Amino acid sequence: MSKVKDNRDLYLILPNIRSAFNVGAMFRTADACGFTKLFLVGYTAVPPHPKVAKVALGAETWVPFEHRDDLSTLITELRAKDFTIAALELSAKSQALSTISFNKSTALIVGNEVDGLSLEIQDQADLVIHLPMLGKKESLNVAIAAGIAMYHLAFISAQAEISPSNPKLQLS
Repeated sequence: MSKVKDNRDLYLILPNIRSAFNVGAMFRTADACGFTKLFLVGYTAVPPHPKVAKVALGAETWVPFEHRDDLSTLITELRAKDFTIAALELSAKSQALSTISFNKSTALIVGNEVDGLSLEIQDQADLVIHLPMLGKKESLNVAIAAGIAMYHLAFISAQAEISPSNPKLQLS
């Protein structure tokens, strides 16, 4: 698994994601964005799982992952390793993702499809971020929202270099 250009570790944390298909989509996107590891928390589907595999198309076999029962304990452990903890949730204290620059290892937490992230988890995060919306809906599918945030962390925040002669990410 390659790290992003500036050698930051990027982790994706999936607490209590209801749809195994969403989990599979996030494995596949995490692979595409060079995320180092996924943490599957609570009742989130854990590979091997046929619905995860159907959408992940193999990414679940090479992207490192770990199952955890408790999100709060995981946040404490990652903070001790100097990770920035970013919660993706629209709230009164959230900031637009596009206004944030991530320059160190980051753990991105995305919420449950119905309940999002609790205020307790938001309070434990270093920052709460959201994706601004122009339409009537205030949210996206969790896998879509996570994909946008992962892309931002990996490519935009890192100012990754993609050249016409080599359209793949230049890892240096």
